[in-house]
Amino acid sequence: MSQKRKHNNHFFNLNRTRMTQITNILPSRSEKYKATGLTPVLFWLFFMGLLIFGIINYPDIPEWKWGNLFRINGFTVLLSTIVTFFCAIISTYANSYFKHSGQKAKFMWLCIGFTASVILFLISDHMVPLLLGWFLMGVVMSSLIGLDAGWGEAREARRLAQQYFLASGVFLSCGLLFLAAYHNVITLSGLMVSVKQTPYPLIVASALCIIIAALIQSAIFPFHKWLLSSMTAPTPASALMHAGFVNGSGILLTLLAYIILESHTMNLLFIIGGMAAIAAQFAKLIQVNVKQRLACSTMAQMGFMIMQCGLGFFNAAIAHLILHGFYKAYLFLSSGEGVKQSTPAQPPVIRIKWFEALIVLIYSVVGAFIFTRLTGKGMEWDSGIFLTLIASIAVGQATYNIVKQHIFTGIQKLILPPILFVAGIGAYALMYNWVTTFMTGMEVVAAPSPLSPLQIGFGLIFLVGFFLMKLGVYRQIPWLYVKLMNMSQANKNTILMYKTKIQ
Repeated sequence: MSQKRKHNNHFFNLNRTRMTQITNILPSRSEKYKATGLTPVLFWLFFMGLLIFGIINYPDIPEWKWGNLFRINGFTVLLSTIVTFFCAIISTYANSYFKHSGQKAKFMWLCIGFTASVILFLISDHMVPLLLGWFLMGVVMSSLIGLDAGWGEAREARRLAQQYFLASGVFLSCGLLFLAAYHNVITLSGLMVSVKQTPYPLIVASALCIIIAALIQSAIFPFHKWLLSSMTAPTPASALMHAGFVNGSGILLTLLAYIILESHTMNLLFIIGGMAAIAAQFAKLIQVNVKQRLACSTMAQMGFMIMQCGLGFFNAAIAHLILHGFYKAYLFLSSGEGVKQSTPAQPPVIRIKWFEALIVLIYSVVGAFIFTRLTGKGMEWDSGIFLTLIASIAVGQATYNIVKQHIFTGIQKLILPPILFVAGIGAYALMYNWVTTFMTGMEVVAAPSPLSPLQIGFGLIFLVGFFLMKLGVYRQIPWLYVKLMNMSQANKNTILMYKTKIQ
């Protein structure tokens, strides 16, 4: 009997020891989550500090340099403020999203790492920290895509993204270091001074490397698979990716705009961007998954941004990426509500009727006129005409999205679209002018080029393609439909590989 009592006492003491160990662990985990819970507060404080600094010094934001390593000007202050705002919003959302998940701390640290890498890239004048920032952005974003390390498909998506981002970093390094070695300089400011003395073949090769690096990060065809395969990322990570990371190519092309101009590769950017925008818009219409539709939408918007860079309006590209960031962050953070409210029994109508097309056309023309009067662009016979065309298409798209809503009555459809339309085009024009003010002092802000037959011909093809897409004509062409469907699929290893192994 005594032996049994001793055994029971030993068992009791062992359990009590284990419980003590567990309770000792719990406070440390609690403190860990409490610490990461402060991350949104830090982001909001950082954002408010940058915002106040920008407001106080607007419009003459001083330029500051720390040796040949870093420089801060209106451009870096503007984009740092925007980035910290997005991170503050997304981390606040993530605080609740990961409330009952062990991924919260990891996400918050990666969010901090992403912000630090973007700001490092933005403020660097020396090429080493600039390239380091670019590589780190890719490392952090691929980690966010594969945040759930226990999910096989997420690991495959992370591996695929890492390969693309590594290639992007290698191309950017080649594009910059070739020029740096030739001119024996190591800073961007020093390189811009020497670009004109570069042999043409070398500057073209460097510009092509830079363009490829930008296309990879923006998921422009044929480098789009990593974005379509990133659906394993949790919603906050997707919002951060689509609102911030993919926009990095616009920043890269703006910082290195002088190299692009001197290499005469602007038309190449214009054509690639236009083709990507139309193809992605086509692909978006045949998607049935919410995230896939948003991914195709992002690819299309990046195409528009690349087009603006190709037209020489780098300030318009920056304004576009800022507005796209706000829009896409909202869409991703509210995508769950969209799924909840959807009714699969009533598929969305994706064909536009003839009278709706007429309304869109009228609003587009009026939008182009208002944008021209507010910005002064498109009034001369140069590439600014296409910038106005892109603005009018954006307004026409927004008008169509309003008109097709069934929640509005006939009278409301007559009154609300004009009000929203005027407000929208006014806000777009004001954003363009505001961004231009912040970019004062940059090597290149806007460099419109004379209209060429190539630009006019491709502009007509672009318009025809856009209206064919909206009219749903492509659905009558089976081979095109199949091609678009196949092109817009994720990498098979990120959706099927581990399911096949289980079977």
